[in-house]
Amino acid sequence: MDSVTTNPARGNEAEPAEIYLSFVSPVYGSPQSLPELRRRIHAVCEKYNWQHEIILIDDRCPRGSWQVVEKLAKAHPEVTGLRLSRNFGQHSAIQAGLAYTRGEWIVVLDCDLQDIPEETPKLITKALEGYKVVRARRTQRQDRFDRKLLSKAFYGVLSYLTSTKQNPEVANFGVYHRSVIDTITSWHEQMKFFPAIIQWVGYAATEVEVDHSERFAGSSSYSYRKLLRLGVDVIISFSDRPLRLIVALGMTISLLSIAVSVFVVFGGLSGQFTVAGWATTMLSVWFLGGVIISVLGLSALYVGRILAEVKDRPTYIIDEVVKQQSNAADANLDRLSGEKTRQKAWAFSR
Repeated sequence: MDSVTTNPARGNEAEPAEIYLSFVSPVYGSPQSLPELRRRIHAVCEKYNWQHEIILIDDRCPRGSWQVVEKLAKAHPEVTGLRLSRNFGQHSAIQAGLAYTRGEWIVVLDCDLQDIPEETPKLITKALEGYKVVRARRTQRQDRFDRKLLSKAFYGVLSYLTSTKQNPEVANFGVYHRSVIDTITSWHEQMKFFPAIIQWVGYAATEVEVDHSERFAGSSSYSYRKLLRLGVDVIISFSDRPLRLIVALGMTISLLSIAVSVFVVFGGLSGQFTVAGWATTMLSVWFLGGVIISVLGLSALYVGRILAEVKDRPTYIIDEVVKQQSNAADANLDRLSGEKTRQKAWAFSR
């Protein structure tokens, strides 16, 4: 790790050092972990002399997370607290934080400390070899078996439907160059599932094995219903292959129907068998009715996604920003960054 012990900040050395690392962490639940998260991030950055900032985005958590975020932001100059106007979801909260960052490199990690801050130097070391995207690959996930199974199934389906390689051991945790983040925040899309977006944009990317920790406190806010809804939204937003599969299914059913019809006609004319009446008819009607309803339902999901995109509503709205002003330079930077964020909440966030 000695290769990353200094801060190669941009700009004139006589001027105040620019932010080198921006840590972005969406917050929903686990308020007990936030002070420890800040302490450990600060300790890592202090060890390597990295000028840094920590962006904590409260996604309207009902468990008192904002009070903790607000307290940390007022007590520590490197912490900025953003509070969304309502619960927009984890990935919209990440987008809000990304739009507010100033760093040359951006680190995205969860607030529950399952993503280990002390693994950041390992990611930065790899990034300095010429990569713009370095994603953390968890060697031994500290999650429940059912969660790991669902994750593996979802990423398998997503990989097939999007023709990309999605790794269930890779999530949001990683280091991303400023140019990558600027590209992502300029997108006008409603559904911004961070792992899939990072996979899609390309750039020079790699993965690094990291340890994965037990949850510091609390439990996951994702219920099975929320996970299912997120999975459907992601697939509909990132792939049109389900529509093509439906077309293939329709053609297959048509060909089978023609083959069966020919078989029945010739069998009846030759007197080899007698076709049963109402039973086969009812089964055929029920089967085709189910297929038709499924096709209409899938089409409706895509139409609904198109409607959401046409409305062009923001994917997040920032209600409050809290930060301690450590000096005049920081105050000016925060003012400009805040103005940029308020504009992006209605522009780049869409």
